Amino acid sequence: MPLSPQRHLAVSATLLTALVAGLAPAATAHAAPAAPAAPATSPAAVPSPAPDLEGVDRALRDAMAQGAPGAMARLTGPGWVESRTEGVRDRTSGAAMDTKARFRIGSVTKTFSSVVLLQLVDEGKLELDAPVNRYLPGLLPDDRITVRHLLSHRSGLADYTEAMFEHTVPGFEAVRNRVFSHQELVDLSLREPRTTEPGAAYKYSNTNFVVVGMLIEKLTGRPVAKEYERRIIKRLGLRNTSYVHPETRIKGLHVRGYLHPDEAGAPLVDSTEQTASWAQSAGAMISNPADLNTFMSALLRGRLLSPRMLEAMTTMTPTDTTNTRFYGLGLRRYDLSCGTSVYGHTGTVQGFYTYAFTTRDGRRSLSALANTSNRGVANTALGGTLEAAFCGKKPAVAGSAKARGFSVAPAEADLPERG
Repeated sequence: MPLSPQRHLAVSATLLTALVAGLAPAATAHAAPAAPAAPATSPAAVPSPAPDLEGVDRALRDAMAQGAPGAMARLTGPGWVESRTEGVRDRTSGAAMDTKARFRIGSVTKTFSSVVLLQLVDEGKLELDAPVNRYLPGLLPDDRITVRHLLSHRSGLADYTEAMFEHTVPGFEAVRNRVFSHQELVDLSLREPRTTEPGAAYKYSNTNFVVVGMLIEKLTGRPVAKEYERRIIKRLGLRNTSYVHPETRIKGLHVRGYLHPDEAGAPLVDSTEQTASWAQSAGAMISNPADLNTFMSALLRGRLLSPRMLEAMTTMTPTDTTNTRFYGLGLRRYDLSCGTSVYGHTGTVQGFYTYAFTTRDGRRSLSALANTSNRGVANTALGGTLEAAFCGKKPAVAGSAKARGFSVAPAEADLPERG
C-alpha cells in the first residue's frame, strides 16, 4: 500500500534509521560509489555468528506492541531450523500464529517476477537493455525505457498506487473485489507525471512490475501463474506458494491480515479476502516462511538463474544516501551492522508485512511476518529480526537499546509502505 511521495520519503527514512542503527562501520566497509547510478560491488562474505533468538523474539513482540495481532519468523542455516511465533494469526478464533501458515507476501512477488523474466533473457527471448516497446509496441510513451529500467525501478513510471490508496481503508475497499487488467493499471500510471527521466534515479513503482508481468505473458504466451508454477514453484517443490489472482481466498492453513485505518483508535479491518488485482505481478503471491526460505536460498545459490543473470540481479545501486540499502533487479540488499549483507525483498499488502532475506551464499535465511499494515512502526519493529538473525547478540552495554537486541526508531507516522 502506498504513501504520497512526500510521506513515503519520510517513512522510508525512518525505517532506514531503525534497520541500520549503528551501521557507521558497515557503511565504511561497504561504501558504494559516490555516483548514485553506479553499480555497487558485492561485499565480501562475512562469517555468520549464531543467531540471537531472544532478539528475534523481542522484535516479534515489539511488532505486536506496535499494533500487529501476531508475528513470526523462521530462520534456517546449515543443519538447523528455528521457528519463532508470537500472538495470533486469527483475532476471531484466537488461533495462535503458526509458521506453517500461508499469507500474502506483497512485493516479495517482485523477486519471483524478476527470476522468470531473467530466465527469459537467458533463453534469448528478450534483452535487458532493449526498449520495452520493442516487445510491447506502443505501450509506453518513451522508447528510452528499457527492461532493465523496469527491474531496477529506474523507469520513471509513476506508481499508480499513490493515488489509489491515498485514503487507506476507503481506497482498499474500493479495490478489494475489483479485477483489473494489466492495461488498466498501466493507464492509471500514465495519467500521472513521470517521476524521473529513464535511468536517471531509483524511484520505487509497482507499475514497473505490472509491465514485467505483461512481458512475461507476451513472450511465453502463458499466464504469469503458469510461469511461476513451471519455472520456480515446481522446480523447488514449494508446496505453499501460489499466484491465485483473482481468487480472493487463501486456501488451507493461513494467517488473517489486519489493516490499520488512518484514524487513530479506529478498529482494525480484516483485509484477508481480496483479489489483490491492484498488485498482480507486483505483489499478489501467497507463500509461507518455509517456502520463502527455500526460494531465497535457492536463488542466491544459483539454482534458478545462470551465473550471468544472477550477477546482473545482484549488481546493486544505492536507494538512498546512507549506502546501506541497495536495489538490483527485483532484489534488495541490506548491509547490517556486523558487516553481513543480506539479499531478498520486503513485502506489504493490506494486512501483511513481510521480510524474506538470505546471505549471499544462501546458507542462512530469514522469513518474518507481522499480520498488519498501514502501521510503519510495526514494520520497523519487524525489521529488527534481521540484525538478530544475521548478526547475533550485541555486546552487553548497560542501559543500551542495542544490548536488548532491537533497533529503536524515532517516532514516525503510522503510514503504509509499498514493499
